[in-house]
Amino acid sequence: MRSGGRMAELVPFAVPTENDKTLVVWELSSGPSAEDLQRSLFAVFSPFGLLYSVRVFPNAAVARPGFYAIVKFYSARDARRAQKACDRKQLFQNSPVKVHLGTKHKAVHHRALALNSSRCQELANYYFGFNGWSTRIMKLQNLSDLEEGETAERATAQQQSLRFFCALEVVLPAYACRSPGAGLAEEPLDKQEEGPLSILMKRKLTQKLAIQKALSNAFQKLLVVVLENGKIAVEYRPSEEVIDAPTEAESLQDVMHKLPRKFYFLYR
Repeated sequence: MRSGGRMAELVPFAVPTENDKTLVVWELSSGPSAEDLQRSLFAVFSPFGLLYSVRVFPNAAVARPGFYAIVKFYSARDARRAQKACDRKQLFQNSPVKVHLGTKHKAVHHRALALNSSRCQELANYYFGFNGWSTRIMKLQNLSDLEEGETAERATAQQQSLRFFCALEVVLPAYACRSPGAGLAEEPLDKQEEGPLSILMKRKLTQKLAIQKALSNAFQKLLVVVLENGKIAVEYRPSEEVIDAPTEAESLQDVMHKLPRKFYFLYR
């Protein structure tokens, strides 16, 4: 029986490492290649929710020929639905496969691994829509004190790297929510490089890396709260710690008591 409150799941912008977001798929056929199996598995499981990764491995030498796979979702609820729908089904091969869901994730206080900027954008597009969020760069500063057009010889004589700092904010207009982020990138200069073109290319690369780091940092402060009916809320938390997802028995009211005061709702 479910509790009276509506069920909710917290989805952070972090690498999913919890067991309840992981599926193990056994008894995959030995006929197709690992690459073909990976594509087939992605096609089967992606309709249930956004996937972080699909990895295929050969069976151990003592087992019969074939493969097994590890499939990771961002959402434990999506992983659970996929397991129930696909276990002991043929899916894309002539024999059924076994799909096991990891055990419930126990609360472990450790620092979560931040998603890179491209993964953050993918997750934001999935929950907020392509037009549901934007970024605004507030500052992009060159900390390496190199002047435009300066020669490589003079630059490398003065310092050994390019450094850029970026400050931006992720904006969610429909939620009236803004999340600031900052990033610092450094790119070493090779003493053997000559000519201003090489420095210009590295300058652009360092700028791009600083922006990517700032974007990832801004997303780490956002948390998506997904209700049972598919409606979502967004919470902004200045601290960068990712709290553990609630258990299945926890309601939205239970979750809200754990969250900081700044909490943004949008029902879609």
